[in-house]
Amino acid sequence: MDRVVLLLLLCVAPLVRGYPSGLVTDSCVNMLPNHSGQIPQTKPAPFTVMMDRSSYKLGDQVKVTLQAPASSPFRGFLLEAREVGGLSPVGSFSLISTNARLLTCSQKSNSAVAHNSGSSKTSIQVTWTPDASGNAKNIQFHTTFVQNINTFWVDVTSPALTFANGVAGGSTTLPTTTTTIQQFTPPSISSANCSVSKVCFSQPSNCDPANADCYFMSALMVSGEAIRYEMKGPSNGYIAFGLSDDQNMGNDDIYICGIGSNGMVGVQHAFSTGRTYPTILPLGNVSNITASVQNGVISCSFTSMNIISLTRTTGYSNAYYLLFVHGPSSNGQIQIHTETFISTKMINISDPGVVQDEGVPSIVKAHGALMLISWMTLGSLGMMVARYLKKTAKGEKVIGKDVWFVVHVGVMILTVAATIIAFILIFSYEQKWSGGVHPVLGCLVMILSFLQPIMALLRCAPQHPRRFLFNWSHALNALVIKVLAVAAIFTGLQYLDSTTDQWLVKVMGGMVGWEALFFILLDVQSRCMVNRTDTLDLTAMTNEGLLVALFFLGNFAFLVALLVGIGSS
Repeated sequence: MDRVVLLLLLCVAPLVRGYPSGLVTDSCVNMLPNHSGQIPQTKPAPFTVMMDRSSYKLGDQVKVTLQAPASSPFRGFLLEAREVGGLSPVGSFSLISTNARLLTCSQKSNSAVAHNSGSSKTSIQVTWTPDASGNAKNIQFHTTFVQNINTFWVDVTSPALTFANGVAGGSTTLPTTTTTIQQFTPPSISSANCSVSKVCFSQPSNCDPANADCYFMSALMVSGEAIRYEMKGPSNGYIAFGLSDDQNMGNDDIYICGIGSNGMVGVQHAFSTGRTYPTILPLGNVSNITASVQNGVISCSFTSMNIISLTRTTGYSNAYYLLFVHGPSSNGQIQIHTETFISTKMINISDPGVVQDEGVPSIVKAHGALMLISWMTLGSLGMMVARYLKKTAKGEKVIGKDVWFVVHVGVMILTVAATIIAFILIFSYEQKWSGGVHPVLGCLVMILSFLQPIMALLRCAPQHPRRFLFNWSHALNALVIKVLAVAAIFTGLQYLDSTTDQWLVKVMGGMVGWEALFFILLDVQSRCMVNRTDTLDLTAMTNEGLLVALFFLGNFAFLVALLVGIGSS
């Protein structure tokens, strides 16, 4: 009876062929291990397939490396070189590592490499040589990695190895800086598992990457040392994302997905040092690249084992701001980005979550709006009233003071109060010294604005022989505050305005020019009337009043435009 049961078990058991010695020629075509009933892993592989160059010529020898993280080794593998889009092996291999063996696939000797034992492996190195004859084309290395009978990855690909017409000679061993892989079918990029297993960032917030107007990127920790990145968005040149220590451009680890001069999509690794063209780095440990451009939408996905390295932080476990940009390119060279989307908080890739781009925080917008209103409208009104409109409503008093004086004091009190509120808002938001020239200018404006009313309270009487000292110091301090405030507003608008043409900065320039023009006109008007002793006082006051009114009509138009821009930034 026992023999019958044993026989039945042997008959119904699934057929599993194990090849610890690496004789896996049955898998040459489909790259599938003969693990009956088992299916390949669908999650990104933690392994990379790298070459020591990005292009080759006939007669070159290309070093190919299979790399695995120390925490996730593989036991078996199968490596072939194929033309991009092809199925048959090309070229021949020779061994560098001792834990590998050469195979004959498609009746072609040494056209594949496999393991020669079932031991754990973290690195395999071989040399590939192209065929001496035939039509050489772009090449990709295809690899199957096996960890155990249930866990294996099929057809893990390398970056494309571009054929450079010619023969071997000279130095061609250059760092791989760009990988170009064009697919007719875009890589499958979706928002599935966002905040569950991967970090997602999109604009508009929570948009579906299946939509053509959605800018989307995600980062998935495949292992402790590998990250699967995806990005997608409409562009006629490139899309890119960066990891940064702050919300300003500069000191950013960047990946660029752009259309090259040949019309194909390429992936680049770069580092930015400011608002200048980023430095292109060797592509490094990047594999499993899929990319396409379809109907003006660029898509890229790839696995990177490159360490995230910035000036102040390094590693996967740190928190970073996410930056996403897109823009045009010219003959494969990226141009200034059209738009920038920046996450409002730092994220940790190892801690999945949905990151929303809510634009500039409302408290920062309020800070900018208050400073703009304070020193480009209220402050200007206070200065003009004190300098040019003293004769207006001459003889009339309010609470025992001249009308011009009451208006001047009231407006300047509002100006200083708004400045103090703006100062408190931004420091309560940052809660630290953010660095750069803008906070320095802002602090100087705040200090001098606080001193100005104190100086006014301590002034001597109008008939005092040293009254001129107050008049000059009061006027000079106001001028210095005005210049510093204008400079602070310019630097603040540069931070708020992420558009290519920096239109907020240009409108601010127009507003400053408009104010300077009317100060000049009012000064000319005042000087023309200074020596007149006839009945033209009323005419002078009327002209000055009209000029001030005209100034504020234009000032209000500029102010509204800038406030709208700040609100939508």
